[in-house]
Amino acid sequence: MSGALRAIAEPRRREILRLVRDGELSAGEIASHFEVTRPAISQHLGVLKEAGLLSQRREGARRLYRARPEGLDGLRDFLQDFWGDRLRRLKWEVEAEGQRRSRTSAN
Repeated sequence: MSGALRAIAEPRRREILRLVRDGELSAGEIASHFEVTRPAISQHLGVLKEAGLLSQRREGARRLYRARPEGLDGLRDFLQDFWGDRLRRLKWEVEAEGQRRSRTSAN
C-alpha cells in the first residue's frame, strides 16, 4: 500500500494512470500528453510499474502500458475500512438525533 501511495502522490503519475485505465498505450503515446521529456515519463512509468500499478508488455520495439487496478486493492481496502467505520458511526449519530427530535416534538 505504501508503494502505491508514494506512486500516486505525484500528479503526472495519476494522469498516466487515467490515460491507461481503459486500454494500452505506448510510452511515446503517453509522453505526448505531457510537456516533459520522454526520459522523465519513463521514470514515472518505472515508479508506477514498481508499485504494481502498471503492467508492461513488449510488441516489437514498443512497450505498451496498461493500468493494474488490483495494485490499488490494499489502499482501497484501507480506505473502505477507515471510512466505512466512520460512516457507520455518523449514521448511528444521525439516527439517534432523529429519535431525540421525534421524542421532543411529540412532547
